Amino acid sequence: MAIAKTTAKAKAKTKAKIGATKKKGPNSVDVHVGSKVRMRRMMLSMSQEKLGDALGLTFQQVQKYEKGTNRIGASRMQQLSHILQVPVSFFFEGAPVEFHPNSTWKGAQTAAEAPSPAYVNECLATPDGLALITAFSRMKDPNVRRSFVKLAESIAPEQEQQPAEHEVIEFAQAKRKVRK
Repeated sequence: MAIAKTTAKAKAKTKAKIGATKKKGPNSVDVHVGSKVRMRRMMLSMSQEKLGDALGLTFQQVQKYEKGTNRIGASRMQQLSHILQVPVSFFFEGAPVEFHPNSTWKGAQTAAEAPSPAYVNECLATPDGLALITAFSRMKDPNVRRSFVKLAESIAPEQEQQPAEHEVIEFAQAKRKVRK
């Protein structure tokens, strides 16, 4: 009897500690995975309701997954990969690397594993951004691509929220390393 009470108290203390150290808000990896789910769903012109039906969930639950509010479990991730016709690894491509002080793992080992700048993911998460990238990727002639970029740059007003110079440089360097 005394052992049972001690064990229950120990469990309660552990739960209290876990709750106390838990940070508020969604985890950055969960947000990234959710944005990739949203992006792929939109690429397939699939509604949240249709995806929810395929998963046996409400569209509200799909919204929570896409915002990173709720974590997606392994079996659900497998379901999503089949429904959205992508490998599970697709959802983690470019995910932020979270470092833990006691971990011996050092994070991304190659430039291909490095996270994309936030503005790239934000652009791809919008219908217009996705349409723009899709159209651009269909352009095979390099001269047409360059002309398209020049046109877009001439139309786009200078934004206050341009990516930090170091983000652009890091992104370009990562892409160069991947090509080598």
